[in-house]
Amino acid sequence: MLCTVKTLKGYTLNSLDGEIGRVKEFYFDDRHWTIRYLVANTGTWLVERQVLISPYALGAINKSVFEQQIGINLTKEQIQNSPSLGSDKPVSRQFEENYFGYYDWPIYWHGPSRWGTSPILVHDREKWKTSTQAEESSSARDHHLRSTNEVNGYHIEAEDGVIGHVEDFVIDDETWAIRYLMVNTHNFWPGRKVLISPQWIERVSWGQSKVFVNLSRETIKRSPEYTEEFLLTRDYETELHQYYKRQGYWIDEQLETDREYPVAD
Repeated sequence: MLCTVKTLKGYTLNSLDGEIGRVKEFYFDDRHWTIRYLVANTGTWLVERQVLISPYALGAINKSVFEQQIGINLTKEQIQNSPSLGSDKPVSRQFEENYFGYYDWPIYWHGPSRWGTSPILVHDREKWKTSTQAEESSSARDHHLRSTNEVNGYHIEAEDGVIGHVEDFVIDDETWAIRYLMVNTHNFWPGRKVLISPQWIERVSWGQSKVFVNLSRETIKRSPEYTEEFLLTRDYETELHQYYKRQGYWIDEQLETDREYPVAD
């Protein structure tokens, strides 16, 4: 299911033995555009450190008006005893190695796929795969983690000028992939918002806080308009991809999944 980062902000986080805080923001990698960590605001608990939760530990999301929460398949003790990261420190590769080693989870940067050697987020330990070759070559495909809070406000640069800025992110809560950047174009086309897939991005200048796309302003202006989260249906996505003459990501990912996990006859 697709949802926005802003919708999830403030959701209660419930561990296996009680509440630990609320959703603050997310870290994503700039190679696969996938959420790697949920950052928790723990209030007065563990105040001197960042509390990061990998999607491997995230359970069901309850979007009820009366109970907006995300389940975490960890105990408070597990979280408290996990590798510590200072509240003002960047997430280093050394920290990530210690973190994933502590929980004994597959390392996502070892391999060519979104989740390392797997195209999907696999929770079943019996289906986890490892690849020595992928580990040896992983340094050549280094990535950097980016904060969703930081990237909000980045300008979107079309072929012929700026069209707006990043206002939010649309994520898939099954794969935790960022499917779209929500672009606010109010300075050019009042009241209009559009979605841009990371697959359509030419490059990002992190230093200039700009996202470049190989599309004209007029092409983007005429794209199917995004208004409310309830419109994030497969029909809307299909219309959007057909407008840009792009194949839907769900087709490519299903083919990759079928190759990795063939159904037995």
